[in-house]
Amino acid sequence: MRETKTTNPEIIQLIKYLKKQSKEKEAGIWLDVAEYLSKPSRQRLAVNLSKINRHTEKDSTVVVPGKVLATGTLDHAVTVAAFSISEQAKEKLAAAKAKYLSISELVEQNPKGSNVKIIG
Repeated sequence: MRETKTTNPEIIQLIKYLKKQSKEKEAGIWLDVAEYLSKPSRQRLAVNLSKINRHTEKDSTVVVPGKVLATGTLDHAVTVAAFSISEQAKEKLAAAKAKYLSISELVEQNPKGSNVKIIG
């Protein structure tokens, strides 16, 4: 059986960046996120806002190595970093006064990855 791997150039570049940052900053969380992203698209994570709401407290920071979907509600402000997000989920995040970042923006703001949860 042939091995499947990611062919999306954006994801490949992000994976290389995360691995480099993980090694330079000694932050294992970015290596874990890179491993999730390197899976084939069928196995990549899709997380609903309801799951983010259940597993976070106010002012938490979470990273979703996949896509954020809009099912459910968010009743507190959090910072969410993900590879992609649906338009409805962006609207719901804005309504909850939550913040959305790309994964690379989160790495720039928090290079050590302290107090960041991976939700998937």
